[in-house]
Amino acid sequence: MIKREGKFKTELIRELEFLFPSCIILKNDAEYFQGIPDLLILFKDTWAALEIKRTLNSNRRPNQEYYIEELNSMSCAYFICPENKEEVLYELQCAFKSRR
Repeated sequence: MIKREGKFKTELIRELEFLFPSCIILKNDAEYFQGIPDLLILFKDTWAALEIKRTLNSNRRPNQEYYIEELNSMSCAYFICPENKEEVLYELQCAFKSRR
């Protein structure tokens, strides 16, 4: 069963807060900055950006690919959906591991 993006986002934020205590999660405004990922996770002295999708095959809006690639070159940035959530969370744990 495919979850609604909003429900997935809410559950994801709770899981991120559990995995990375004391992290700060900011929700970005696509109306203000078109294509910027949905979430910015600040953890100790590093960060990651996540663009939430309903499925792996969900349409990507203009500039989303660009910003994921650009932000990933600076730190970590991923498209995340229920199908790849565990893989992305593992990658975040590896990226943040040295910061714990």
